Amino acid sequence: MLYGAIIGDIVGSRYEFNNYKGKDFEFFHPGDDFTDDSVMTFAICEACQIIKHKQLVLSSEIESCFASSMRKWGHDYGGRGYGDRFFNWLVNPDRPAYNSWGNGSAMRVSAVGWLFDTLYEVQKMAALSASPTHNHPEGIKGARAVAGAVFLARTLKNKDAVKRYVESFGYELLPCDEVRPAYHFDVSCMGTVPVAVQSFLESSGFEDAVRTAVSMGGDSDTIASITGGIAEAFFDVPEDLKCASREYLDKTMLRLLDEVNNPHRIV
Repeated sequence: MLYGAIIGDIVGSRYEFNNYKGKDFEFFHPGDDFTDDSVMTFAICEACQIIKHKQLVLSSEIESCFASSMRKWGHDYGGRGYGDRFFNWLVNPDRPAYNSWGNGSAMRVSAVGWLFDTLYEVQKMAALSASPTHNHPEGIKGARAVAGAVFLARTLKNKDAVKRYVESFGYELLPCDEVRPAYHFDVSCMGTVPVAVQSFLESSGFEDAVRTAVSMGGDSDTIASITGGIAEAFFDVPEDLKCASREYLDKTMLRLLDEVNNPHRIV
């Protein structure tokens, strides 16, 4: 887990403000780097571990755990492309949620789809992971849709089930070739989640899913991060891509990555 979202973020990073609407690009490049998408993906993953270890059940305690982890990781990894309102939330511990419907709630949530055992629990935890910042109904919806898609992709291995689930939130999933020509930069959940999910649905493998997501243009690192998280759950990630992605990460990130991918390790 986590590799898919992180690889999507890294590979999409150099195209975020310089879109390339093709799939024939160098997959990893010296100009790539991880962004806030990866940082917050790690933050939500670490919070999930704490929630499970401490067996937290109160929504207020769970939400506080997610908020604390995001602020800790945001403090440790500054300057990674945070939006202005999210950055102000990061550095002001008393600042409440700001009713965001942005795609940040959806891009950071993939670990929830891996670390909880029922769709009901995944949806609940996804909503609570979003609510410290993205407490607008569309922000909550985006997180629930993506986390649930990851869960269904890994448990059912059925694209039709993922498609029906995401459409149940009211998202319209249109063919990528129809959307791509006019698609532009859009940081909303409404404009990002359907494109990311459709990129997965049309893919033939993990790498193809990420390439398709990047080729859509727009907020390419976030779209590819969401797509990559779902695609990992369905296809898994080739070992060579996992190894290549590790070169962009530091020891703290690699330690958490290894912990969650080796459940028998005693920490």
